[in-house]
Amino acid sequence: MRHMNRFRLPALALAAGTLLSTVVAVQPASAGGGGQGPSLRTLADRAGVRIGTAVDMTALADDRTYRRTTGRDYNSVTAENAMKWESVEPERGVHDWKPADDLVRYARAHGQVVRGHTLVWHSQLPVWLTDGVADGSIGRAELRKILRDHITTEVKRYKGKIQQWDVVNEVFEEDGSLRDSIWLRLLGPSYIADAFRWAHAADPKAKLFLNDYNVEGVNAKSTAYYELAKRLRAEGVPVQGFGIQGHLAIQYGFPGQVAENLARFGALGMQTAFTEVDVRMILPVDETKQATQASYYRRLLDACLGARSCRSFTVWGFTDKYSWVPGVFEGQGSATPMDEAYGRKPAYEALREGLAEGR
Repeated sequence: MRHMNRFRLPALALAAGTLLSTVVAVQPASAGGGGQGPSLRTLADRAGVRIGTAVDMTALADDRTYRRTTGRDYNSVTAENAMKWESVEPERGVHDWKPADDLVRYARAHGQVVRGHTLVWHSQLPVWLTDGVADGSIGRAELRKILRDHITTEVKRYKGKIQQWDVVNEVFEEDGSLRDSIWLRLLGPSYIADAFRWAHAADPKAKLFLNDYNVEGVNAKSTAYYELAKRLRAEGVPVQGFGIQGHLAIQYGFPGQVAENLARFGALGMQTAFTEVDVRMILPVDETKQATQASYYRRLLDACLGARSCRSFTVWGFTDKYSWVPGVFEGQGSATPMDEAYGRKPAYEALREGLAEGR
């Protein structure tokens, strides 16, 4: 993988998870994630929900089974790295849009919507930008213009082609304080509202999201987002969605009050979405761990299907062959619904059953 995905803090241990009552045997998959029964996508279409995946663009180009499974099982796609700032503008004023363009074309050819990820983040920034801020050659006024131009350029390029944008990503710490980033230090907290206004001006029809991890349930961090969204919306800022990443680990328990959390954002008139779901475990894998993992996937999906505000559920990759988890969390892995050979895990079947019952 060209870029290492972001580091994740462990999911909060808010409540003990419950195991599935029975362990579903892993079903062998034919090439392209085939097998018995309808695909995730078919069931999601019937349920009126988007089932999505993050897409590794190298795998999409080089791995026929990966490419076929992406089209078969998902009606929404997110660029895992191809739309991040360091990817689209590695040198100042020099853009590389090809991988992002390729994903948009693939999605159009396969009848999929696209989630844009991400416009403003403290990580995976181009070196020319971080070095310029560090050495003082890029000051406050110039940084604000650079940010505005970046958002405007990228959003306009894909105007009408991106259904949802993660506009501002991971801006709070666990205690609900704003994250110390170059954006906060130089621009102050107003950069958040500015980013949404600039994105909306560039594509008024795209739905614009806040996005973060460890915000599945009601806690200090998710409450900080709730208060921020409430204030910004009262000021007329086009904050239209709240993205819950959903990076969980079975050893930390399942988050509490997920349904309540979704409901309070929905009451603000916002959309909600699960945007980056995976469920890792300490290796080696066994049936009990797989059953717990499957229950976590199902419980997040059920929470989404049970909330009027939530019509999009995205997994952060669908096969362990390309998962970011083992490279970041030593001794952990098996986080996605399919194994490295595209075999369906109990988690895959749990998603299928949940979508079928959600019609």
